[in-house]
Amino acid sequence: VQLQAFGGGLVQSGGSLRLSCTASGGTFSTYAVGWFRQAPGKEREFVSTFYWYGGSAEFVDYADSVKGRFTISRDNAKNAVYLQMNSLKPEDTAVFYCAAKIDIEKIRGSFRRVRQYPYWGQGTLVTVSS
Repeated sequence: VQLQAFGGGLVQSGGSLRLSCTASGGTFSTYAVGWFRQAPGKEREFVSTFYWYGGSAEFVDYADSVKGRFTISRDNAKNAVYLQMNSLKPEDTAVFYCAAKIDIEKIRGSFRRVRQYPYWGQGTLVTVSS
């Protein structure tokens, strides 16, 4: 599985950006795609995840710090997962990474941990100016 994240940039506080994560390397019956971020000098942290068990069994999850401001979505036809980020704050400044885990049909619970994801994109920098 190869992932590519893009869409970062410089935006003023209160602005919006949409990050995209595209996947290649096959089609998957079940998967989780997560967004994480890492600010300078800090550990990589969970932002949001979309996970799908097939059919209509799809779920989303958000970190408390972004809930109500960020929205994760997918486009199966494009093998893409998006992160719409609104009301951005300077503290959102970080390198954002998308990550994926496939074959999750036997896994229940959250997908918030970095170690759960074996596949990672290269990261895209988001800078929010005050």
